[in-house]
Amino acid sequence: MRILAPFGASLAAAALLLAGCAAPATQPAAPSADNLAAACSAKGGAIQPVGKAQIPTCVTPYADAGKACTDKSQCQGACVLEGNLEPQGDVSGTCQKTDRQFGCYAKVVNGKATAAICVD
Repeated sequence: MRILAPFGASLAAAALLLAGCAAPATQPAAPSADNLAAACSAKGGAIQPVGKAQIPTCVTPYADAGKACTDKSQCQGACVLEGNLEPQGDVSGTCQKTDRQFGCYAKVVNGKATAAICVD
């Protein structure tokens, strides 16, 4: 009997641990499309299809969109040069239009362009 007592205690402990892993009886409801659109609108954005896959996403414009810049510190978003280019030397970019940056662009850091990337 002494050999079975530790096994019985281990079995009871394992059963308690497994009971704690059981899925809850009800799952919380996913936010509705209307709730997501309302939350997006409340922060000044709009639901738009973005990227190559055209996935509906909350896109929020930046107040300083298009302002001339030489570094991110001058913008709400990034300071960018749009297009598929890699200029040398000092450059001036523009502040990112929205919080979703797609297309070809190079970021401007301390008046210098980084390598261009294309995001779709």
